[in-house]
Amino acid sequence: MRIRHTLVLAALGALPLAHAHEPQPTTPATAQANRAVAAAYDLAQPQDLEDASRGLVATLPGGVIRDAQGNIAWDGGQFAFIRGAAPDSVNPSLWRQEQLNNQAGLFKVTDGIWQIRGYDLANMTLVQGKTGWIVIDPLLTAETAKATLAFAMQQLGHKPVVAVIYTHSHVDHFGGVRGVVDEADVRAGKVSIIAPEGFMEHAVAENVLAGNAMTRRAQYQFGTPLAFGERGAVGSGLGKTVSVGSMGLIPPTDTVRQTGEERVVDGVRIQFLMANGSEAPAEFAFYFPDLKALCLSEVVTANMHNIYTIRGAQMRDALGWSKYINRMIDAFPQAQVAFRSHHWPVWGADRIRQHLAHQRDAYRFIHDQAVGLLNQGRKMDDIANATFFPQGLKNDFSTHGYYGTLSHNLRAVYNFYLGYYDANPATLDPLPVAESSQRYVKAMGGIDAVLKQARTAFDAGDYRWAAVLGNHAVMAEPGNEAARMQQAATLEQMGYQAESGVWRNAYLTGAQELRQGTKPVRLSTQGPDMVRGMTLEMIFDFLAVRLDRQKVDGLTLATQVNFTDANETYALELSNAVLNNTKGRQLSHPDATLSLTRAAFFKMLLAKVPLPKLIEAGEAKVEGNPKALGAVLTNLMEFNPLFNIVTP
Repeated sequence: MRIRHTLVLAALGALPLAHAHEPQPTTPATAQANRAVAAAYDLAQPQDLEDASRGLVATLPGGVIRDAQGNIAWDGGQFAFIRGAAPDSVNPSLWRQEQLNNQAGLFKVTDGIWQIRGYDLANMTLVQGKTGWIVIDPLLTAETAKATLAFAMQQLGHKPVVAVIYTHSHVDHFGGVRGVVDEADVRAGKVSIIAPEGFMEHAVAENVLAGNAMTRRAQYQFGTPLAFGERGAVGSGLGKTVSVGSMGLIPPTDTVRQTGEERVVDGVRIQFLMANGSEAPAEFAFYFPDLKALCLSEVVTANMHNIYTIRGAQMRDALGWSKYINRMIDAFPQAQVAFRSHHWPVWGADRIRQHLAHQRDAYRFIHDQAVGLLNQGRKMDDIANATFFPQGLKNDFSTHGYYGTLSHNLRAVYNFYLGYYDANPATLDPLPVAESSQRYVKAMGGIDAVLKQARTAFDAGDYRWAAVLGNHAVMAEPGNEAARMQQAATLEQMGYQAESGVWRNAYLTGAQELRQGTKPVRLSTQGPDMVRGMTLEMIFDFLAVRLDRQKVDGLTLATQVNFTDANETYALELSNAVLNNTKGRQLSHPDATLSLTRAAFFKMLLAKVPLPKLIEAGEAKVEGNPKALGAVLTNLMEFNPLFNIVTP
């Protein structure tokens, strides 16, 4: 079957059979499109490179970080090909951004502040206190955090870490905390951990209920299945890529709740400005008045950020985001350097003010443009094709769509206000994706006719239309080799042209999976610390999500769960194929009662110790009908971490 389909592909004018499953060269249309980008902008502008390389103290020897088992957690050498002029297979504007992101090492920001950049997706910042170091954002994994902190200490001097600041609730800014501090020292009061209000709730919640789907989609966003290279990944725009290792979470000991709050940490004064609901649901920026240094967190970066992130998340408030940045302009006018959780700093009060103003205007423009168009009755996808962007912002590389894009951010604002529905009743009750594609293919004359049209569009450089046709072909006949190869070739050229690092990653990951199938990758945000950070209500809610509802339909059961160490009780009530949980509710006639400690409960969830073994060991006790509890615990679904995306 594969031979026949491949021969069909060859007949359509595709590339040689021996290389059909490998990345392909650029087409003349893609090469021309990328040359046009190079001609449209002053890509040789030197200021960003000066800033990105300024203050270099040292680079990590070898650039490779390994975990305890010898596995590579980070390999800086895989980015070495990004030098010189951009190849035809990479948008030259993105190539420039990734050359800047390649500036890796320990950098001095100003007296008393250093940054470790280029050894994970995010930056780790070190602030010198009277007796030790304040660590801002300890990277994604313990392996990179531990290795780079040790490297920095070799250059700056060995002092204890006295505080950690989590700028916001995304895992690449707290996951490596166990690489820089011991939780025992935190519990003993030797180390404080400072975070914005709502941090724990959002840090945990974002990675749990929809965690499997977000993690799978993040593989596309960050291109984790791809090799780095001119026809593969080059970076994410926001940084290079994600490190691979162990992610942890130590709860904060100090929560900042309001703008204007101050702290003195190891003799260092810090003033906070809340930014919850901007780039993250829990986030703040802060200022060091004695150092005249402003930490922008991830509220302001050196690219257009996401109002909607394509890995999937709740919409962000573009209008509120712009107002937080506007407030920074007046709150910290004395700042002489502004550094952030990604990218490089900005120096000088005038340049900082201009940078903040442009970032503010970018998010305000996205908001106002989308809302203005939706109020004119424009459809979401039409709004996404609105190409106007103010000239002053277009000429500022820090507002380019290297991570977020104008297209998907405009759609995000539409969705924020109006949701997915476009008010056309014809779209109220759509057919399932595969069935719809099958009908489209049939209506267009069959699979061969569709592929012929897709190839005609491809040859004309009309890749967006070719992708629509190819998607219908693949969704209608996922086993059709010719359809998969044609769609892979189309997505690949779109990736080569993308200015956004994450769009490039998504296109090229889709192309690779169409050619080679899915591949396991080491990427997960649901480690033991994340589960321990969940409230009991969150855990029960997650169990309810995993319930195989068809198997339990018709059952009505009630279980009392008593946590003996926490003196808490929950009523778990199964009815109508849903599992409700209620803290504190005492059931009058439960079918079963389970009594155990939180630790034993976590053993059952994390170590998958069967409940009968816990009962046998005396760590749990069940009264009543154990089958009532088993009806829930034995009917939980395991989610496929590699579910299909580009195929049905």
